[in-house]
Amino acid sequence: MKIFKIFLSIIIIIALYFSTTGCSKKNFYSKNNLTFSVDTLVFDTVFTTIGSTTKSFKIYNPESKTVQIDEVELMGGENSPFRMNLDGLIGHNFSNIRIEGKDSLFVFVEVTLNVNNQNSPLIIEDSIRFQTNGKDQYVKLAVWGQDAYFHYKDLNEGLWPNDKPHVIYGYAAIDSAKSLTIQAGTQVHLHKNSLLYVYKSTLNIQGTLGNEVVFQGDRLELDYQEVTGQYYGIYFQQARPSTIDYAILKNGTSGIHLNSEDPTNSGYTLTMSNTIIQNQARYGVFIYSGAKVKAENCIISNNGTHALLVLEGGDFNFNHCDLLGYGSSQNPAVGISNFFTNYETATTNVGSINEGILYNCVLTGNLATELAIDTIQMSGVNLNFDFKNCLIKSETVQTDAFYQNIFWNQNPLFTDVSLNDFSFSLNSILNGNGIASPVVTDILGNLRNNPPDIGAIEVD
Repeated sequence: MKIFKIFLSIIIIIALYFSTTGCSKKNFYSKNNLTFSVDTLVFDTVFTTIGSTTKSFKIYNPESKTVQIDEVELMGGENSPFRMNLDGLIGHNFSNIRIEGKDSLFVFVEVTLNVNNQNSPLIIEDSIRFQTNGKDQYVKLAVWGQDAYFHYKDLNEGLWPNDKPHVIYGYAAIDSAKSLTIQAGTQVHLHKNSLLYVYKSTLNIQGTLGNEVVFQGDRLELDYQEVTGQYYGIYFQQARPSTIDYAILKNGTSGIHLNSEDPTNSGYTLTMSNTIIQNQARYGVFIYSGAKVKAENCIISNNGTHALLVLEGGDFNFNHCDLLGYGSSQNPAVGISNFFTNYETATTNVGSINEGILYNCVLTGNLATELAIDTIQMSGVNLNFDFKNCLIKSETVQTDAFYQNIFWNQNPLFTDVSLNDFSFSLNSILNGNGIASPVVTDILGNLRNNPPDIGAIEVD
């Protein structure tokens, strides 16, 4: 009996200890964090009046122990168009939410917008913060803010209508062997880091003079009119023959990026004409690892690194193009290399440049040298350059045979570089010093003289 009383006393002491020491209960909680059914909850319904819809996602506790969520917060607070319901609780902020081991909770999110307000952003975002064991995790919320065609990680083919804007969130892809046509007047807006992805397929952009296809970011405020890096760009991966005519690409990261091409294609990966690419955070056109580009009457200017970059080989045929280095770039407007060194693997890949043509082009800008060529010559590698009747700014006047009738370090006398007006006066060296070619009109639709002017614009 005495032993039983001692044992009972011990049990009572233990029980009192756990009942009075609340913090010890945390020993039974998981020290791991949450998982979610989505990382971004997208409301893809297009509203035409004041609209409201509800979507949901799940919070999972993948561990066997109970997990305590210290705080759940709708970051936009009371000003957010979103509202949330967490396990029957409605509000903007909750604390001490428990999820048993291997269990889950639903979060319901509702949004209400007046999308008739055309000044609202094309995409409205918020997020829900979950703080667990000192770590913050977020689920993003996104809703379309105006009436438009929205593309969220989708596949595309056929013809895009142009009666309202197209907005890309994440990516819009053209899958293998498919074809997409974007017709004149289409306005394309891309969200942060978003891209139009052409994978082993064909893209045809068919703008016209005065009715161009415009690619730009989805922020419509005046403060964003000249901000670079608002989206990624157009990415061609082993693409089939594609075309771009009368397009404007502005304020992205990498306007057009071409990575190799369809091995069955003997022609150009991309034929581009009458197109303006400007104010990209990195480069205007990037030709990588064997892609082939033909360009006529194009203006590529004010980009963060290069107007044109060729790396690890690839072909280019540019005629009557302005490849300009104005802006903040500390790199030449045109960089050409037939190799690429991966320093992580200590390997260098070398490719051929079977066609490297610059005719009637302007290569100038703020730097002393706006053309840099760095190549490796070896067995089985071709390097065929042909530069004729171009204005080139360079500290060193090159003497290689492929430079023919080059106007070195002349002032083009552009009308107003700060306004991207690259027309020029009649006494410019560009006037009448081109070489005749099949390009019979300029980017503005004017007939070219014989001999023509150098660059994308014919002044008389």
